[in-house]
Amino acid sequence: MNPTETSTSDCAEEGECTLARRAALKNTAALLGGWASAALLPAGAAEETRHRSGRGGETRTGSVVAVDGAPTVETASGKVVGYVRNGIQTFKGIPYAESTEGANRFMPPIKVKSWSGVRSSRQYGNVAPQAPRSGWANDEEAFMFSWDDGIQSEDCLRINVWTPAVNDGKKRPVMVWLHGGGYTAGSGQELKSYDGENLARRGDVVVVSLNHRLNVLGFLNLAQYGDRYASSANLGMLDIVAALEWVRDNIEGFGGDPRTVTVFGQSGGGGKVGTLMGMPGASGLFHRAIVESGSMLRAGTQEKSRQLADLIVAELGLNHSNIDGIQTLPYEKLIQAGTKVLQERNPAPSGPPNFRRPAEILRFAPVVDGKILPAHPFDPHASTLSADVPMIIGSTLNEFITAINHPEYEQMTETQLEQRAREIHGERTLKVIAAFKQRSPHASAFDLWSHIGASSVRQAAIAQATAKAALGKAPAYLYWFTWQTAILSGRPRAFHCAEIPFVFDNTDRCENMTGGGADARALAAIMSDAWIQFARTGNPNHPRMPRWDAFSPNRQQTMMFDNKTVQLDGPDAAEQDSIAET
Repeated sequence: MNPTETSTSDCAEEGECTLARRAALKNTAALLGGWASAALLPAGAAEETRHRSGRGGETRTGSVVAVDGAPTVETASGKVVGYVRNGIQTFKGIPYAESTEGANRFMPPIKVKSWSGVRSSRQYGNVAPQAPRSGWANDEEAFMFSWDDGIQSEDCLRINVWTPAVNDGKKRPVMVWLHGGGYTAGSGQELKSYDGENLARRGDVVVVSLNHRLNVLGFLNLAQYGDRYASSANLGMLDIVAALEWVRDNIEGFGGDPRTVTVFGQSGGGGKVGTLMGMPGASGLFHRAIVESGSMLRAGTQEKSRQLADLIVAELGLNHSNIDGIQTLPYEKLIQAGTKVLQERNPAPSGPPNFRRPAEILRFAPVVDGKILPAHPFDPHASTLSADVPMIIGSTLNEFITAINHPEYEQMTETQLEQRAREIHGERTLKVIAAFKQRSPHASAFDLWSHIGASSVRQAAIAQATAKAALGKAPAYLYWFTWQTAILSGRPRAFHCAEIPFVFDNTDRCENMTGGGADARALAAIMSDAWIQFARTGNPNHPRMPRWDAFSPNRQQTMMFDNKTVQLDGPDAAEQDSIAET
């Protein structure tokens, strides 16, 4: 097949986002009635809405409208009020389950109690307890990612919603984002790229993000300490199921269709998406699935997870006779104990992350328990529970192997390349290097090492797509994000997380990652429209891009997202063959 391609310079029609924002602002003005004028200010990309504010009722202008009583939605637990930004109605920090502290610690999520009055929902809720972020010590990494770490609390089961309109009877596709950070860290607000405003506006969709329990508090297997802890190894996943149940029960009031729900996530978030596909409790709560750089085919095992739990329980000074004391200790002590055990007694394997054995990397992860998660979701085959759910699956070219924080890496020699590759591939090293040079003959030694080191993520994505295709029901669509940022002299390359601003149409918001500019916006138009179309129909094809065929193992059709977007058959087949036996 001759590849078809699309240049990003042809893809973004000038002014289309401005027109979409103006249309959304008209809807907002109509909804808010006397509180907001329908008059739109034509100047600039960030339109302003006129509204009355202040004791004197004077008219003011601004891109944010936050007034008493609107927009309001009645949920199953009570009324919530949000705010409007650039025409998108936004609700943050809505509780979807009760606090997990005290007696609720290590227990399944409990449905949130009803409240009276109208609950202000304009600020992100608490994030799950987790260890301090080490990335702040690295200037370049902190510059690029600009994290928002939020406020930690065990009262963290919160959900956020962005929607073009509420209470209008429309049935918009719903896109539920699951954050990255493995199963140990992160939140629905940690990256600017996660903001759902632009995606909701662009696609007339409802975007949802959420927080759930993590690490010791969400994935510690205490089942051997008593039946009451039988679910403890998978609590973080049960939280996500509870959030999806909240979406099912409430999203119509936010203008969404509970029968057209897409779950999508990156890295650990992608792993959570894959895990949901093997969970009976999640069946029917979502209808499409997208895995970005997170094709974790296997979950954790009982043996390994119980060994880790025993070490942490001992570190806390507890045992079978006094284990219930684990519910009253300050959560900070649990986090510290988990961190210490992982660092000192159960360290992760050295070298690049190997997505063929994700549980060994992550240590905290969902566990196959025969009930909540009956089997590994994609190994040795894909779960039939979600056979009718179509998927998008993919990865980035360079993933974790970049020169962020380390400009000296660019000086890698051929000898150093061989030494690093030999740590993974042993006697096959020269064959592997030759295969990667075949596709990239002019690449530097470090570029080749980056391609080799990241190849297991691509390998896992292909394996997941192959397993999905073998079910013969719903299609899988495979992509590879190869666009290279110019930030920091291009040293980050197509890094892990690089595609997220493009998916959310947030390349300008994330200019420290993307550099901003027309090329990034144009590729964002292609990618975000593909994700939106997939959420709407289960098929990502749209007029801005070349035809994207469903994956088949013999062709391995792959959409290459770059300044020229092109579908190729098995673009790295020789490389994948070279690493297949290691």
